[in-house]
Amino acid sequence: MTTEFTSLNLRPELEQAIVELGYVTPTAIQAGMIPLMLTGVDVIGQAQTGTGKTAAFALPILHNYIPQRQPQALILAPTRELAVQVAAAMEQYGKHLKLHVLAVYGGQPYGPQVNQLKRGVDIVVGTPGRIIDLMARKVLDLSMIKSVVLDEADEMLNMGFIEPVEEILSATPALRQTALFSATLPVRIRALADRFMRDPQSVIIKQPTMTLTGTEQRYYLVHEGDKLAALTNLFEIEPITSALIFVRTRIETGQLAGQLSARGFPAEALNGDLEQNAREQILGRFRSGQIKVLVATDVAARGLDIDDISHVFNYHLPDDAEVYVHRIGRTGRAGKTGIAISLFAPREKRRLREIEHMTKQALTLGKLPTATDILQHRENQLLEQMKIWLGRGRYQRERELVARLVEDGNDPLEIAAAALKLSRADEKQRPVANVTDVVVSESRSYRSSDREFVRGKPQDKDGRRGAREVGRRSERDAGNRHASHEAGMVRLKLNKGKENGVRPNDIVGTIAHHADIPGNVIGKIRIEDKYTYVDVPDELVEKVLKHNGNYRIGKDKFTLVKS
Repeated sequence: MTTEFTSLNLRPELEQAIVELGYVTPTAIQAGMIPLMLTGVDVIGQAQTGTGKTAAFALPILHNYIPQRQPQALILAPTRELAVQVAAAMEQYGKHLKLHVLAVYGGQPYGPQVNQLKRGVDIVVGTPGRIIDLMARKVLDLSMIKSVVLDEADEMLNMGFIEPVEEILSATPALRQTALFSATLPVRIRALADRFMRDPQSVIIKQPTMTLTGTEQRYYLVHEGDKLAALTNLFEIEPITSALIFVRTRIETGQLAGQLSARGFPAEALNGDLEQNAREQILGRFRSGQIKVLVATDVAARGLDIDDISHVFNYHLPDDAEVYVHRIGRTGRAGKTGIAISLFAPREKRRLREIEHMTKQALTLGKLPTATDILQHRENQLLEQMKIWLGRGRYQRERELVARLVEDGNDPLEIAAAALKLSRADEKQRPVANVTDVVVSESRSYRSSDREFVRGKPQDKDGRRGAREVGRRSERDAGNRHASHEAGMVRLKLNKGKENGVRPNDIVGTIAHHADIPGNVIGKIRIEDKYTYVDVPDELVEKVLKHNGNYRIGKDKFTLVKS
C-alpha cells in the first residue's frame, strides 16, 4: 500500500503547502523518517543526495513549530549552496506558518545576519564555521534549540568540520532531538552519533544498483595547476555534444566557466546562488543545445535529469566513491553511450582503487593529446567542413566574389588558401595549452589518515613494515624539507609533533575550518617528533597563514610558517 502525505497527519498549514507544491507520495526516506521524527526520537537517515532528505526533516520540525522568535531548530550543512537550498525549502514548506528562517554562511558580511538574529529568528540553517563565529560574538543563542539536524554529515567530515560540529552540539540543550543524515557512515560519524545521540533509530535507503556498462571511464594524471590546460586540450579532441563538469565549490563554478569561455569553449555555471528562475533558464538552454557545457557542484546538480549528456568531467574528484558513481551516472543514459573523464592529481591516485572497487570496473589511464595532435585535429575538422560545403554547393555569392578576385589577376589556389587562413583566424585565440608531464616514481609516498604509504608497502604505526623505504626517503628529504613533493604545493611547518600527540586529522580539521578551505586540497603531512610539515596549494598559502593564531590541536594553539 502506497503512503501519501495526507496519511502522515501533519498540521493543516503544512498539508496545504504540500498540496500547492504538487507533492502526493513521499519518497522512501520521507516515508521512513517523518513518522519517526514526529515521535521525538533521535534518527539517522542514510540515503544519497536527491532522495528528498530536506522534506524528511523539515516537515517534522515545522509540524512542532511554536512562534517564539528565538532559534528553536538548527540545521548544519557543509556548504553555502546546501545551506541556501535548505533554508529556501524550509520557507516553502512553512509559508503558511509565518516563520522566520535565516541562512548563515561564510563569505558574507556579518551585519545583515546579526541584525536578523537580533530581530528574531525561528530556524537557523548554516555552515559550522559561521555558526561558531556567531556564537563567539554572542548573537546566536542556542539555549532554546529543540531540534538539530546534521545534513550531509559525511561531507562535513571530509571538509574538516567535525570538531566545530561537536562544539556546536555541546552548546545545545541535552534534551533536544537530533537527526543525522549521511550518504555513508564512516567510523568518525558513528562515533559522533554515539556521543551526541540518544538511542537513534535508523532509516537506510539503499541506492538502486547503477549500471555503468554504457559509460567509458577514463582518467588522466595531471598536476593540480595543469588541470585547466588538460581540460581545454581534451575539449579540442573529444566529440562533445554536451558536458557536465564537476568542481568542489560555488566560487569555482564561476571561475572555471569564465576560464573556459575565455578560451573559446562557452560554459555556464550552475550553483546554489542562482534563483530558481535563472536555474531553469540555464537548464533550458542546456537541454536545447544552446549551451554545451555546464560547470556545477554536486549540490547544485541535484535533480538534474537530462538523458543526453555525452561527457561528465570530474575536474575535482569527490571524496566519496559513491558520489563518483552518482556523478558519472548522468551520462550513458537511455540506452546511449557516454564518456566519464576524471583528472587525478598525483596525490589523489590512491582514490583510483576506491572508485574501481565501488564501480566494479577498471578505469583506463588516458594519454593527453599533444600540440601536434590538436593542430592536426583542427585541420582535419576544417577539411571535413569544406567537403560538406563543397557537396552542398550553396555558395553562389561567394563564387561571384572569387570570380572578381580572379579577374584581378589572383591565382584561384592562392585565393582558396587565403580564404582558409581567414576562416582559421579564431584559432589564434585558442593557443594549445602546455601540460607538464607527471612522473610518479615507485617510491612516491601518499598520505593516509593515520599512516604513511610508500606505494604498495604501507608502514605500520610501529614502523616495522616499509620502515627502510620511508627511512631512506626521510634521509633524502632531511636537507630539503622546504620543498613540496608536488608541483603547485608549498610546505608549511608547525612546532608540534608526535610528542604532542599530533594526528593528520587534527591538522586537516583545524586548517580547513579556520582558513575556510576544503580539507581535501591539503596535501602530504609529515609528522616528526617535534615538528610537523604540511603541504598546501600555492594559491592558498596566504589565506592559510592569515589565520595564524586561530589554529589549535586540543587546547594548544600553533602557528604555521613557510618551511
